[in-house]
Amino acid sequence: MNKFEFSGQAIYQVAVVSPLRRLFDYLPPARHTGELSPGTRVTVPFGTRTVTGLVVRVQSESSQPASKLKPITAVLDDGPLLSAPLTDLLMWAANYYHSPPGEALGAALPTVLRGGGTLPGEKFWRLSTLGHGLPEGALQRAPRQAALLAILQQGEISHQDLLDLGFKNVHLKALADKALIEHYRRVHDDGATGAGPAPCRVTEGEALLREAPLTLSPDQLRALDAISLDRYQCLLLGGETGSGKTEVYLQAIEKVLSQSRQALVLVPEIGLTPQTLARFARRFCRDIAVLHSGLTDQQRLRNWSAARSGSADIVIGTRSAVFTPLPKPGIIIVDEEHDLSFKQQEGGFRYSARDVAIMRARREGIPVLLGSATPSLESLYNCEQGRFRHLKLIGRHGGARQPDWTLVDIRKLRLNTGFSGAAIEAMSSALTAGHQVLVFLNRRGYAPTLLCHDCGWSAECERCDARLTYHQQSTCLRCHHCGYRRSIPVSCEVCGSKQLLQLGQGTQRGESTLAALFPDTPVIRIDRDSTRTKFAMQDYMTEINTGKPCILVGTQMLAKGHHFPHITLVVVLDADNGLFSPDFRATERFGQLLTQVAGRAGRGDHPGHVLIQSHHCDHPLLNLLARGQYSQFAKHLMTQRQLSGMPPTAHLALIRAEAATARDAEHLLGDTRQFCQQAIAASAAIRYLGPFPAPLERRNRRYRYHLSIVSGERPALHYLLDQVSRWLEAEKRAHKVRWSIDVDPGDMS
Repeated sequence: MNKFEFSGQAIYQVAVVSPLRRLFDYLPPARHTGELSPGTRVTVPFGTRTVTGLVVRVQSESSQPASKLKPITAVLDDGPLLSAPLTDLLMWAANYYHSPPGEALGAALPTVLRGGGTLPGEKFWRLSTLGHGLPEGALQRAPRQAALLAILQQGEISHQDLLDLGFKNVHLKALADKALIEHYRRVHDDGATGAGPAPCRVTEGEALLREAPLTLSPDQLRALDAISLDRYQCLLLGGETGSGKTEVYLQAIEKVLSQSRQALVLVPEIGLTPQTLARFARRFCRDIAVLHSGLTDQQRLRNWSAARSGSADIVIGTRSAVFTPLPKPGIIIVDEEHDLSFKQQEGGFRYSARDVAIMRARREGIPVLLGSATPSLESLYNCEQGRFRHLKLIGRHGGARQPDWTLVDIRKLRLNTGFSGAAIEAMSSALTAGHQVLVFLNRRGYAPTLLCHDCGWSAECERCDARLTYHQQSTCLRCHHCGYRRSIPVSCEVCGSKQLLQLGQGTQRGESTLAALFPDTPVIRIDRDSTRTKFAMQDYMTEINTGKPCILVGTQMLAKGHHFPHITLVVVLDADNGLFSPDFRATERFGQLLTQVAGRAGRGDHPGHVLIQSHHCDHPLLNLLARGQYSQFAKHLMTQRQLSGMPPTAHLALIRAEAATARDAEHLLGDTRQFCQQAIAASAAIRYLGPFPAPLERRNRRYRYHLSIVSGERPALHYLLDQVSRWLEAEKRAHKVRWSIDVDPGDMS
């Protein structure tokens, strides 16, 4: 490609939100002195619009001649919002995940700033470099502008103070248009984080800790001593649920804070942030910023700014918090590192927050600590290869014991709406003893299927290849894939029969059954439907933590890191779903989920028990889990992955396509495979699977197809993906098909 030299003139490469996987070149702004730094926001002309972009690079050449380049319209920031290392990290992530750079860099900014808004703080005015050099008497014909300039020659002054002195916005704009003055925002560091319980503001000499740390076990002490704060290292902290990983996090962060550095803690779910925040706030006399999608735009902006300025010493957040600017980073902690929530599943930028956190720590020269009772196969494989160090905590902290497991074979048993007699008896005994019970059922709604008893018709979604779920409380049928809903029919739409059966078990039905079985015991349902309101989850946690006997019934939301010291019994109603799935990762997720939910039992003073209902109690993997041998379970799966040549022993990318007709999606991926095979000569390093229909072929009236590319060599895979992304962007047939590239996919659906 030809390059045009621009001697003595800077050319700015700007990232703009666009589906195109490249940066765009612009000339400097007409009235701006000095060079713009990478990480600075600007507004630029883009097609027929003016949009907000981010400066990524400054260079002296362009692939376009000067006649085709347009100047930057305006500069929005006095300095870069993102540091050069963070901007470089985002560009690495965009390249690694073959994502449009504008979408990648946009993920690092709060919504307000992406839209061109300003940082919180008061607006101040000052002289520009040109204004300082203005000769005396230069503005004699504009006395108000001259008076304003004279005031600013005495020093910076706030916008409001200038208005109070009688100056108007038109005077300020006139001088700014002449590039004689410039404005900036002075952030007020009031310590407010805008979410959750606010820790006290710290003054010099104040104690670091609000409460004393717990005494560490020998395993915990060895893990803490292994963390070196003066260099990069990736440590996998393993140990059964309740083994005390969080205490290791807290004491590692204490070391970081004592060096006046910041800690970034990533958690998989919004529901975990209040619990994590409360525990950290009890321990530290330091400001904590919380970042997750449940905040308002202004709350997120305020907390992001506190982290960026360094006034927040601890940052706790979900996936996108991995890109939070930190002027003095000291450690990154990824709790429940195995969790699928750390992988962005939608949009153009499908990144893994865990993997980005590792790369960020490496570039910053700081340690990254991955914690999980059920580590991902990827992390275990990296430990085997010597890339990570595996730290193990044995036993539960504080003397608590792992719960006992019982497998209940429900073949040929008469069930009470999904509950076996053994489960009902065990729940009754636990409640009578004054304990709490958790019933795990990973399906929302009342019943997964509405079926006609006479002709076999079932209610299906008009938009998807899926059955509608019966929701009793909202009295509707709802699709959990596209959101479509309709009223409940009074009769069969095929034969007119009124014999409509509600088949299967959902959390709503489980709640109703338990309320009938135990009328004197509160039943608390926790799923995505019951926790939609802002403080619902927090209110439920408060009720549960009173310790009064109750029954929790819910989905995997209950399995992720919650500490319920009064639960002594966990009942899993249907443990079979994860054993049979077309997704090669499903069995791994099944083992992790089952182990995690079982780990909610017996975390307090009383021993715990786990009761698993299954039609396949003789399944070898289920028996490994029942014996508390997740490590053996993981080794068995690792052997399977090696034999099949799948991750983590190989590298995988998934190209998805969806279109209004199945033919368009399938043909595009067929042509994509053909292009790949021509772009790279036949090699044993590259394998292709597909194109195949997705497990759910039709969703929201669009047909979905997959093409998997497997490679034993990462560079070969990325070279190929770079070629195919350029080809797809230029291919006319791809314009009527939604396509995406997913590197290291966590979900094959």
